[in-house]
Amino acid sequence: MLFFQTQTVSQVLQKMREQIEPLNEKITIFIEESLGMIVADPLISAEYSPNFVRSTVDGYAVISSDTFGASDTMPAYIKIKGSVQMGEETKMLLSMGETVYVPTGGMVPAGADAVCMIEYTENLNGLLNIYKQVAPMENCIQIGEDIVKGEIILQKGHRIRSQDIALLASLGMKQVTVKKPPIVGYLSTGDEIVSYETSHLPIGKIRDSNVASIRAACKQMNASFVYGGIVKDSEQDLLPACQSLLDEVDLLVISGGSSVGERDYSYAVFNQLGKPGVYVHGISIKPGKPTLIGQIGKKPILGLPGHPVSASVIFEIFGKEMLRCLLGTYENPLFTRRKAKILRNIPSQSGRTDYFRVQLVNENAEWIAYPVYGKSGVLNTLVKSDGLAVIPEEAEGVKAGEWVEVILLS
Repeated sequence: MLFFQTQTVSQVLQKMREQIEPLNEKITIFIEESLGMIVADPLISAEYSPNFVRSTVDGYAVISSDTFGASDTMPAYIKIKGSVQMGEETKMLLSMGETVYVPTGGMVPAGADAVCMIEYTENLNGLLNIYKQVAPMENCIQIGEDIVKGEIILQKGHRIRSQDIALLASLGMKQVTVKKPPIVGYLSTGDEIVSYETSHLPIGKIRDSNVASIRAACKQMNASFVYGGIVKDSEQDLLPACQSLLDEVDLLVISGGSSVGERDYSYAVFNQLGKPGVYVHGISIKPGKPTLIGQIGKKPILGLPGHPVSASVIFEIFGKEMLRCLLGTYENPLFTRRKAKILRNIPSQSGRTDYFRVQLVNENAEWIAYPVYGKSGVLNTLVKSDGLAVIPEEAEGVKAGEWVEVILLS
């Protein structure tokens, strides 16, 4: 059985990336609905931004050479020709020795090549005193300085952020074509598992907290979630439930039954669903060693350990990566990881990657990671944690004061 052929985290991630093909289905949605979605095709601007020379300050549009040498003691004197109204196009043409008032964001008239801030000017009955010279293009945004017509503004595979939506809106783009969110099918297994909505918990039963955790993690990834319910520890019950759910989803996830106990049937069921079946049964990781990973046709499958902390950690590391593979995108470590100094010694086993729960505190401009101790079935340790400190497979633990990489639990 593959369980005794455990693979390292890096080996498993590499194998997943090689096996899982991106989904091709696209949808077109309004930009207001696009936050967190993945761009399906490169987005190209159909216009220049700005499409006119724009002032960045309240002041006077000038021909910069008219101001050269201006100072507090020897100002430049320029005739005020008029003013530009906010939000309106101006047809005025400036000549040498002329200036026009322009508000912030207003159009700089033709002929002018700079704007002098109002703080350095004085209006004396239509004659403007300028007490500070300006350079060409100073305090102006040129046509296309932000975006050039025909420029790729968002690349394929980019996860859309709030600032991206603002840019699309500024260019008049009402809709965007994105990858259709993957559909995750989820089943809980175990004779002891009952709905988390159960008010009075019988002795020996456990509320299904994993479904709530995995559903929320899928929502973070903008993936759709289909709950297949709770299945008893029976191969006869689990197989048809998996077959039925697999037909309507892109990723099948089972919680529980992934180990090698007498009532752990996920491995056998996965291999009956189709080829190639399970290609990982056991990962050199803590927590979450008894993890199943495989594929049925082009659909990835993931068997999570039943312990809540193990299930959450494994989905964070492997489940989310499966979704990224399906979407044809990648993790951006700038937003998901942080370097921190570990406060205490943490032992580890060489050849195994450990993910240790930590709290993060900023002390003297440094991030300090405080270990949060607890067993893999104790959910409260995750609630108290800000992230998972990674102890790599080649290390035999870390010493207090050493720097570690922390995966942020957002």
